[in-house]
Amino acid sequence: MLDVCLLGTGGMMPLPYRWLTSLMTRCKGSDLLIDCGEGTQIALKIKGWSPKPIDHICFTHYHADHISGLPGLLLTMGNAERTEPLTLVGPKGLERVVGALRTIAPELPFSLKFIELTEARQQLQLGPYQVDAYRVDHNVTCYGYALSIPRTGRFDVERARAQQIPQKLWNRLQKGETIEEDGRIYTPQMVLGPDRKGLRVAYCTDTRPVPVIAEYAKDADLMICEGMYGEKDKTAKARAYKHMTVYEAAALARKADPKLLWLTHYSPSMTKPEMFMEEVREIFPRAKAARDGWSMELGFDEE
Repeated sequence: MLDVCLLGTGGMMPLPYRWLTSLMTRCKGSDLLIDCGEGTQIALKIKGWSPKPIDHICFTHYHADHISGLPGLLLTMGNAERTEPLTLVGPKGLERVVGALRTIAPELPFSLKFIELTEARQQLQLGPYQVDAYRVDHNVTCYGYALSIPRTGRFDVERARAQQIPQKLWNRLQKGETIEEDGRIYTPQMVLGPDRKGLRVAYCTDTRPVPVIAEYAKDADLMICEGMYGEKDKTAKARAYKHMTVYEAAALARKADPKLLWLTHYSPSMTKPEMFMEEVREIFPRAKAARDGWSMELGFDEE
């Protein structure tokens, strides 16, 4: 099970009805945040989720609307008596940027671990999340992220019995553990069938449309993609500042074919993104203009 909440959908500046960019996911007791714009804490409060269990924060890039909420969030987590380490992921320069922001949040009761992305594509394992980071095309170094929750194959009782594997080991093998006992090594491959379809959420903002976005969103359960502008006269502006229109996002979704597309990261000028959706859905029918606080609970397919 994977819980997803798009905390903020705004770009550039917060509005009275729209917080800045942030996405939060929860899975197996581990919470992950992507971006932390101004107002993220308030959006979390409105949602009713606590910042204390956040184990990982991934940053797409270091423009203020994606990271300015971090100092306050760190202080709130510290005031909640968090002591577990927090892992931060982002483009090269992350530790320097966070160090500067921590001038106003210097003392924390937990340590920070930094993972700086230096390759065009990098894969990380963060708790239950398999995270694929991929570089996109903005006017500063910027990454998109695809979060996957793998699903192992079914446990084969008959195979376990045929190989005389002690029943007391079955549960551990099913969880992926390799066990050595009485001079014999037992591996999950001895009792598990082929991997089954897991869960996948793809997320990107602040970029021109590039093929890698559709590649990592291929067949995703949910694709969350920037739709900065809907007005046709803003197309040149999108190109100049390396952002996307809602139509370009829909064209990427048509190539990727996710189950659902949520548009996000709206320009402050686009006060009613819904008004552009009829034309967007002509390109990709399963597109929605997301709003702050939109949530979804993703579960594994029934078999």
